[in-house]
Amino acid sequence: MTGPVEFLGPILEMMTWVGFVPGVPLLVWAWIIARRRCTWVTADGERFAAGGYLGLQWVDQDHEERKVLLDVAAKEGGLDSGPVVVHYDACHPSRCALEPPRYDHTVLILGWILTGIGILSTLGGIVLLAL
Repeated sequence: MTGPVEFLGPILEMMTWVGFVPGVPLLVWAWIIARRRCTWVTADGERFAAGGYLGLQWVDQDHEERKVLLDVAAKEGGLDSGPVVVHYDACHPSRCALEPPRYDHTVLILGWILTGIGILSTLGGIVLLAL
């Protein structure tokens, strides 16, 4: 008669490999993505209407004046000019927005989940060996 130790051992070993083999490279990939990402900086700017479109102008951290037209028609965003907070990419200042950027952390989360499964399976295998 087989006990739980005999059928849990191979399952835990398989789950260790299933967790570690894709999980650790995903964590490395997420770290590389985070290191290569440019930082976004905020600046006080002004909204203006130009040719039926909305535009933003601000002074960046290098003290250069930047002007960008948005893809929004002036009627949709309102024709009023006024001060706004501009969020822009420090490496590529033409990439700007009125809202702070939202980063996708799917690779990082998936890497942590799979690596956690691998760690828990390894610890379970060690406990199983001690029994």
